[in-house]
Amino acid sequence: MKPDTDFEPPVDPASRAKLSKITLDPASIRRGNPNIEHEREVAIFDILEANSFKPDGHDGGPYTLTLGIVEDRLSFAISEEQGEPFTFVLSLTPLRRVMKDYFLVCETYHQAIRTAPPSRIQAIDMGRRALHNEGSQLLVERLKGKVAIDNDTARRLFTLICALHWKG
Repeated sequence: MKPDTDFEPPVDPASRAKLSKITLDPASIRRGNPNIEHEREVAIFDILEANSFKPDGHDGGPYTLTLGIVEDRLSFAISEEQGEPFTFVLSLTPLRRVMKDYFLVCETYHQAIRTAPPSRIQAIDMGRRALHNEGSQLLVERLKGKVAIDNDTARRLFTLICALHWKG
């Protein structure tokens, strides 16, 4: 699979344009079972390990992100040490089909790893990765004009968004 050229280029690793903390709004995001909570924690950890995150019109950073759900939309509350916090909401409707397909393939994958031959597991995993890439690309498009993120950050953020909506 060739790399997608529509993704934003990675931000300089020495740049302060990154996330230093991510929290989930407890008022709008319900706690899940232990598996769901673990997936969310891992997704947040992975994003914070390496990311690029540059809100349009802002040259500071690092940033703190609080994710919430407002009227079935994803709320991004962004702040930095110096400066006023700002918020925007992102409709998840364009991501729903990809997320639904991604959940189905993940479920199939988890069932297959118990009994299926390696070739079948590999084929399912390739499909899962393709859907993950599609979701990441769509997320970059949806964030365009709001926040610039690189390919890896988009993949990790898509994982977190899925973990927020996973029913377990």
